[in-house]
Amino acid sequence: MSGRLKKDIYESELARLQRELVKLQEWVRSEGLRVCVLFEGRDAAGKGGAIKRIVERTNPRVVRVVALDKPSGRELTQWYFQRYVAHLPAAGEMVLFDRSWYNRAGVERVMGFCSDDEYEEFLRSAPEFEAMLQRSGIIVIKFWFSVSDDEQEKRFAERVGNPEKRWKLSNIDLDSRRRWVEYSRAKDVMFQRTDTPDSPWWVVDADDKRRARLNCIHHLLEAIPYHDLTSEALELPERQEMEYLRPPMESQRFVFNHYP
Repeated sequence: MSGRLKKDIYESELARLQRELVKLQEWVRSEGLRVCVLFEGRDAAGKGGAIKRIVERTNPRVVRVVALDKPSGRELTQWYFQRYVAHLPAAGEMVLFDRSWYNRAGVERVMGFCSDDEYEEFLRSAPEFEAMLQRSGIIVIKFWFSVSDDEQEKRFAERVGNPEKRWKLSNIDLDSRRRWVEYSRAKDVMFQRTDTPDSPWWVVDADDKRRARLNCIHHLLEAIPYHDLTSEALELPERQEMEYLRPPMESQRFVFNHYP
């Protein structure tokens, strides 16, 4: 792989893959499939960008994104997986988790937000939890976005210097720079304990965001066999004849036109 994927190639292929995502969406809806896709990885690895391209052309009633904030006081007293269970897909839905229950194996472990016992219990329970989901008929797909130290540093610097992107950097994100080795160790242990034949981790090389997005979408499309259910071209019906006198437009409040 040499250099960044050219923009024209990227945009052309993205458009093609997004058309296929719409076909997949219709298949999921018509067949009543339940699909759960997890997006994990380093900070600034490009998870959010990939998710945005997946949902850009799809129906939010079928393909929805779950990005949970830190747990509330009440949620901290619940079974660890409980708040994630509430967001699992029903029939005809695909749910994209922008970070998932694997927070416990990453940021919670490294930052000391969970005890050693809670961490060990999670590593034991996660494969069993996912096996239970799969036995119930839920399709589980796990992506890990991998970014090099140098590329992450470059993206952090870009976010710090760009007011429109600065919101993406939390104090925990900034602290992750100091804890690169600890996060690497936590990721390796997580893979050793939760990368199973039935619920494997799929690593996305994310140093080039364009390639990462295309490869991720391509894999998602290959992971779920589907058929094209695109309907025939629609014919618009004749519009109803106007037999109703509408109030004058001057009686309505219009947003001011700033761009005459």
